[in-house]
Amino acid sequence: MSAHAPRPPVHTEEVPGFGTVTLTPVDPAADAGLIHRWVSEERARFWGMGGAGEELVREIYEDVDRRTTHHAFLARRDGVPVALFQSYEPAEDRVGECYAVQPGDTGVHLLIGPAAGPGERGFTRTLLGVFHRFLFGAGAARLVAEPDAANEKAIGLLERAGYGLGPEVGLPEIDLPEVYLAPKRARLLFLPAPEHRG
Repeated sequence: MSAHAPRPPVHTEEVPGFGTVTLTPVDPAADAGLIHRWVSEERARFWGMGGAGEELVREIYEDVDRRTTHHAFLARRDGVPVALFQSYEPAEDRVGECYAVQPGDTGVHLLIGPAAGPGERGFTRTLLGVFHRFLFGAGAARLVAEPDAANEKAIGLLERAGYGLGPEVGLPEIDLPEVYLAPKRARLLFLPAPEHRG
């Protein structure tokens, strides 16, 4: 039994024909085991944490949890964890060195958990829609994604979700006591808030 109360959802949405989706801030102590299992799978290789042990995963999300500029959420569908979403302020992240950050830009990362059964058409796009509505409702003016440049599946998914293709950039190495990120070739993609779309 956990020594502390579970974190409450910051967003709950009933999606017709899909179920109830909740977004809850990651609790590093309670969620590290689940996240470690997800990021250790070959399918999650572009997440960049495949060699991390559970303790390191917990430490990484403790670092995220301490920040006011970076946020991590577990998405649950009818109570079952199905995805890890992260948002951040690009000006306070290495991607901010690679493009002209605009006021209201919000960076996004998405990792879908392993499927419990056969693939479900539209599953990832539905979850993306929930995440988008949450972030735009919280005041984001534009979403910025930076998947690995070799991750054609993610790039295609984001384009189909309405993101515009931006340049390929080189994200610099981050080597700090609390976090290490290897350099990465990334593709930038941008999604303006609905009221800013032409």
